[in-house]
Amino acid sequence: MIKRMEQYMPLPEEDRRLLNELTSDRQRHYAAREDIIREGEHSPDIHIVLSGLACRYKLLENGNRQIMAFLVPGDPCDAEIFILKHMDHSIATLAPSLVASISGSKMKDMLLNRPGIALAFWWSTLQDEGILRERIIDEGRRDAYSRIAYMIYEVLIRMRAVGIIDDQKFEFPITQTDLADATGLTPVHVNRMLQRMRDEGLISTEGKVWTVLDPAGLRNAARFDASYLHLDRAADDPESEAGKRLKGLI
Repeated sequence: MIKRMEQYMPLPEEDRRLLNELTSDRQRHYAAREDIIREGEHSPDIHIVLSGLACRYKLLENGNRQIMAFLVPGDPCDAEIFILKHMDHSIATLAPSLVASISGSKMKDMLLNRPGIALAFWWSTLQDEGILRERIIDEGRRDAYSRIAYMIYEVLIRMRAVGIIDDQKFEFPITQTDLADATGLTPVHVNRMLQRMRDEGLISTEGKVWTVLDPAGLRNAARFDASYLHLDRAADDPESEAGKRLKGLI
């Protein structure tokens, strides 16, 4: 989580220590395909993914599911929930995950009295909103091929930025149905697009492990522009850990 927060700005050691304490205090293991919080529920705590993979989703009346975002380690799931009466969407795991809970009272205290942490959470919210805007563009303007390429490349960058992977190989334990629900396509169409990317030497998949064989080619296929992730501060500092991890990708 600290690596994610420090994509915006370095945190003082005291803030880093506090975040470590709060995320170590209350942790829970979730199985794959388990709800962390459901639409309509209220929680006095915020939840942060420490390991594994989760998603934001909504279920329609006909049972169809729309995934709005994938949540990778370091991502807060519901940073504003302690302010709201109830969730307007659900959060669920897609893989076995470790999730930390921080009480709303401690969260308020941090936001009011720790300006570095407050700015980092504000930046995190802006990134979440940027990702959601890209999903709207996906549905409205990108073709299926670019849509899927965009999402794969986005996950690659987000995982690299927090140091989960050091190369182009990463665990992405999703099904073609998950990817279809995230892109507004059918599983059959997703399968065709993934096979095309394999044939063109852009990606390979082996079980839950995905490898981006040609990052530049995948970025071009997606027509990817990373500005919505607001990683420019990290990328502009080639000496920082995040800058080194993101070199050549954005």
